This record gives sequence, structure tokens and C-alpha cells, in this order.
Amino acid sequence: MNFIAFDFETANQKRSSACSLAIVMVRDNKIIDSFYSLINPHDNFHYRNTQIHHITAEQVQDAPTFAEIWPHIKPLFNQNSLVVAHNAPFDNSVLKACLKKYELDVPNFLSLDTVKTSRNFYPDLPNHKLNTVSDYLEIELDNHHNALADSLACANILINQQQQFGNSPLKKLVKQV
Repeated sequence: MNFIAFDFETANQKRSSACSLAIVMVRDNKIIDSFYSLINPHDNFHYRNTQIHHITAEQVQDAPTFAEIWPHIKPLFNQNSLVVAHNAPFDNSVLKACLKKYELDVPNFLSLDTVKTSRNFYPDLPNHKLNTVSDYLEIELDNHHNALADSLACANILINQQQQFGNSPLKKLVKQV
């Protein structure tokens, strides 16, 4: 299976306040590359968000903006791309909000949510949070709420599910975004 897994962290409740992004590239069910960057959202940080991801305004003051990062990652988001996230509606909405903030075109791509796949394949879990599913599948998640750690866990969840259940049940859960 070929896909990218991605994860955003935000500075506050606004979807356009991305303060970090990670992307993990998977080809033939193998992680082949990754990308991580802090992002300067030019927005305020809410203390609750910082408590969760430990990113501060001081840490991102010299980081690139989303508009500066986008040209480097844009080719990964096209009509034929499968883009995966754990709670994909959130990450997809952050991507769209950041693109709109900088008046950049919003691409179309295929999206798959590993929360949804996990609910489908493991209905008896107490919840389908990233750390719960990772623990159940014995996938390493050392630094939860670090975008790169979360993207790696998400990628490994989907690789595990594809190996366990095949492509057919996964294809039924893919959406065009």
C-alpha cells in the first residue's frame, strides 16, 4: 500500500493555527521517508494546546509559516494521493484552513481516517484514540502529541490493518476530499 500519513498540532482552537506538521511517506507498506517542521502560525498560543503538545510561541518564532512549507509538500497532495490521519476530519480541516489563510488553492485527494478503520476492525476497544490503538497493536508511540510520533504511529496502524484485513475493507472507507 502507498500513502502518506500526516498530523498537525495547533496553537489554539482555530484550525488555521497549525504550529507543527509531520508527514510520513509509505511505499509498498514500508516507511521510506518523513518530514517534520515547526510552523509559525502568527497567532496566539492557548495554554491548553501547549499543555498537550509542549510547543510554545517562543519555539516557533523563527519557524517557517505554512505558506513557506506548502511548496515543498504540495506534490504529496493530489487527486491520486491517499492521505491518512488519525482523526482525519481534524487534520484535513487544519490543512484547508491553513491554505485558505494564505489564499492558496485547496487540492483534492483521497483521505482515510485510522480512527474510522480502527472502529471498524476493533469494535471492542474501550476507545479508538491513537495511544489506545497503538497499545493494542503493540505499535511504538513514545511521544504522543508530537506530530512526527503521531504520524509514524498512524502509518504503522494502517500498515498493520492492511496486512491483517487486506485492501478491500479499507477501500470502502476511503473518501474524496
